Amino acid sequence: MVKRTQTAAAARGGPEDERLGIGKSFTYGIQHVLTMYGGIIAPPLIIGGAAGVSPAEIGLLVASCLFIGGLATILQSYGIPFFGSRLPLVQGTSFAGVATMTAIVADGGLPAVFGSVIASSVLGLLITPVFSRLVKYFPPVVTGTVITVIGLSLMPVAAKWAMGNNDKAPDFGSVSNIGLAALTLTIVLVLSKVAVPAISRLSILLSIVIGTVLAALLGKADFSKVADGPVFALPTPFAFGAPTFDIAAIVSMSIVVLVTLTETTADLLAVGEIVGTRVGRRRIGDGLRADMASSAIAPVFNGFTQSAFAQNVGLVAITGVRSRFVVTAGGVVLLVLGMLPILGRVVAAIPYPVLGGAGLVLFGTVAASGIKTLSKVDYDGNLNLVIVAASIGLGMVPIAIPDFYHHFPGWVGTIFHSGISSAALLAVVLNLVFNHLKPGKAGSDPSVFATATRVIDYSDLKALSQLENGDKVVDGKIVDAEGKPVPVQDADGRPVQYRLGSGPEAH
Repeated sequence: MVKRTQTAAAARGGPEDERLGIGKSFTYGIQHVLTMYGGIIAPPLIIGGAAGVSPAEIGLLVASCLFIGGLATILQSYGIPFFGSRLPLVQGTSFAGVATMTAIVADGGLPAVFGSVIASSVLGLLITPVFSRLVKYFPPVVTGTVITVIGLSLMPVAAKWAMGNNDKAPDFGSVSNIGLAALTLTIVLVLSKVAVPAISRLSILLSIVIGTVLAALLGKADFSKVADGPVFALPTPFAFGAPTFDIAAIVSMSIVVLVTLTETTADLLAVGEIVGTRVGRRRIGDGLRADMASSAIAPVFNGFTQSAFAQNVGLVAITGVRSRFVVTAGGVVLLVLGMLPILGRVVAAIPYPVLGGAGLVLFGTVAASGIKTLSKVDYDGNLNLVIVAASIGLGMVPIAIPDFYHHFPGWVGTIFHSGISSAALLAVVLNLVFNHLKPGKAGSDPSVFATATRVIDYSDLKALSQLENGDKVVDGKIVDAEGKPVPVQDADGRPVQYRLGSGPEAH
């Protein structure tokens, strides 16, 4: 109990605990909502369409996902004892289980989906202590790889948004759509350069607003349906009937939960790296418990499995706003959107090309953060280069060719169809094999990859050019052909006492 109290006290003093005031918190919080809005409404649209429900019922699913996403975000960012990482992480409906839930809904309808989500999430809640103890197996070579893949895996989303999102629309990929996305991107870059911090930090939000206004002037924004439907509506518990529990559906969703836990662990470590705060076993456990608890409760309000949203990790990086209370404010906004469908329709009216232009910067920032983390990794005399190369390569496969695992069993596609989970799983396994399990006697050159990254400083090359034929190194000292020591001096002509490999010391 004392140890936990000390941990909580230390957490309160971290960068993520900064309070910006109500006004700024909600302003930045709305920016988070705008960043993930398209992602949070897409799964209910897809699953509802597969279930064949009416447009009004799809609207109910969307509102329910916004509502439960708000609750989950507040729990994750604000936290209560044992639940919530208390980090700036936005929660929402996970994409990882969309394909599986679409298959389940074809046989058992939405009640079977909700039952499988409840059962698998409870199972996930029970095994979170195991995942929280794996933090030592997530060094920079693993986290940097996963963060990089997270950013790269989101690029197709931004590109599709920039093209118009609806690939059946006649203007999908048109010059006007991509031009609007490019204009929004330009606005983001220009505003980011403004010397006024309040403007530069809100560059994403302001660019979306400006881009939407320009789109309206160009006739590419339609707000005519904003007034359609109710203004206020609370999600009705079990609106689609009591959940049913099918064993096969539960097993399928349990695999999805393992993928979700892996992705959320990666996101927890990623946001910790960006914020600059330590993410230990205790915090990961609290974060995963919040993830699974909110997922188990979600079907009560007609929602689905919850997970942390990677794109919002990028927003934290690009804005530099690290306060978790900003994300909590965003969670409140999501709650309001879930109870006020008219506000949700306003946000939904933002043209996708505008979101795509802003998304390119956001998602690229995530990848850049991963590259920055990878720059801290030691590649000399080990197989870390292999870990990074193989993991990123495997993570890019489903992104480059989404149907790559089409002929494999469903469970294989469930796990490896996500580039994030593919890269995370392989990086963890390879790090375990290469850096923790070392059977046999390790040689001085374990692999060509271990020596491929050897670097010699340019100043060393200049020193080597002064050696004469017959000079050699004996016991860390340079001697000539006759075995006599060769004096070494610094740039000022002072004698240097040195030992090769340990660095010189001037005297």
